[in-house]
Formats: sequence, C-alpha cells, structure tokens
Amino acid sequence: MDCYNESEQATGLYTMIEDNLQFPFGTEALGVPVIVVAIDITDDGQIVAIRKRDPLSPKLPILDLPLPTPRPAGSEWIDAYRHWARGR
Repeated sequence: MDCYNESEQATGLYTMIEDNLQFPFGTEALGVPVIVVAIDITDDGQIVAIRKRDPLSPKLPILDLPLPTPRPAGSEWIDAYRHWARGR
C-alpha cells in the first residue's frame, strides 16, 4: 500500500492492527485490570485502546498498555506500530 505521509502511515498500521489483533484481551492499565475490546485512531494519528471496564474513561495509547502473556494473536502489528512510532 502507498502511504504518502505520517497520517496515511498511521491509518495503514491502525487498519492492520484492527484487522489482525484478537479481541478481547486482558491487561492492566494504571495498575487496574482491564479488558481491551477494540482500538480507535485519534485525529492526530495515535492508536488508542477501548476498554470494556469503563467505556467512558479516556482511551489509552496502545503503546502504553503492557501486552499479556501469552500475547494475543496479531500483536506483532502493535510491535510494527511501536517501531514506526520510534522512527517518526
């Protein structure tokens, strides 16, 4: 796929994560157990987790969430997003 700027690159990675990451999965956010049920992308291109625990709470950047062991299927796309985000 051709991506001509950072916004298009972020959207491409979001699509790959959304299409391949197995939901739901459990993890911890700020020391509290949560269930991640989906992801979203913000206007500035940040991929964020949508949590079952409290859908009205702020969405957390997916890069700030520790992945559980064993990792959910498709989590290699989070690794790809992490690698891309470091290089921006």
